[in-house]
Amino acid sequence: MRKTLFLIAALALQQAAFAAPPKTMDGHFVDAQGRTLYTFDKDTTPGKSACTGGCAAAWPAAAADASDKPSGDWTMIDGADGSKQWAYKGKPLYRFAKDEKPGDMKGDGFKDVWHTAKP
Repeated sequence: MRKTLFLIAALALQQAAFAAPPKTMDGHFVDAQGRTLYTFDKDTTPGKSACTGGCAAAWPAAAADASDKPSGDWTMIDGADGSKQWAYKGKPLYRFAKDEKPGDMKGDGFKDVWHTAKP
């Protein structure tokens, strides 16, 4: 009986771990913590990030966990650092390190190449 309960609990936790792609809030995409997601105009090759080094420090990738599942226009790509990164319609998604709280959009329009990600 104890083994059965343990197995049921483990399966329940595994199912709960499967996350959904980022969501839409107020007309733009946000991550699971409600932080605004951005696109980068220099990402010209679908499914490939052009943001590396200092760029990646200021604009961290919208990280995808191993348990996340792509769906429809949502895919996961290999980020510049080799981790999984969310992409929408082939465009990699990022956060802005200077966004201090969920809902901040300080990076929108930054240097005319960063934009809030929208459906």
